[in-house]
Amino acid sequence: MVRAVTEVTQKGSARDGGGQEAARDEEQVSRFVERFAADMTEAGMQRMGARVFAALLVSDPGRLTAAEIAERLRISPAAVSGAVRYLNQLNLITREREPGSRRDQYRLYNEVWYEAVAHRDQFLTRWQNTMREGAKILGSDTPAGARVAKTAEFYEFMQAELIHMLARWRAREESARAEERGADPAGAP
Repeated sequence: MVRAVTEVTQKGSARDGGGQEAARDEEQVSRFVERFAADMTEAGMQRMGARVFAALLVSDPGRLTAAEIAERLRISPAAVSGAVRYLNQLNLITREREPGSRRDQYRLYNEVWYEAVAHRDQFLTRWQNTMREGAKILGSDTPAGARVAKTAEFYEFMQAELIHMLARWRAREESARAEERGADPAGAP
């Protein structure tokens, strides 16, 4: 154990925000962060927001201060500020402060992907309503009106499927937790 911590310290500290150090190759972790951020950027996410999100995702506690984010990504505090504001608007992270501390920490939600997808339900409803209104304005007997009405139907379908998919995920997670408790001889959570 001492050897692993020494090796990590020699390669560069792998602080996880909780003061603990993990035995990781920080160069590989950094490459992973940049690769995942590039994937998210290609999918439409803001570049700096994607980098900050990936950095939070790979931190063991799932939370970092702005200074820790800036240090890990080698970016300015202003870049961190803009990125965390963007991620907060997407409901991917939250800002919190430890009691007695003057520093904000940015934290991923416990079930970040579940929460992110669940919040898309609001957008789908709004888009569906807008498309239905657009179909009326354009006239359902016109090609454009029919296309917009079909888009509204697609959003309605997606929303229904999303609700079922999230329910199946929740059931899967509950089943996995129940199995873990069953494997524990005491049966404790």
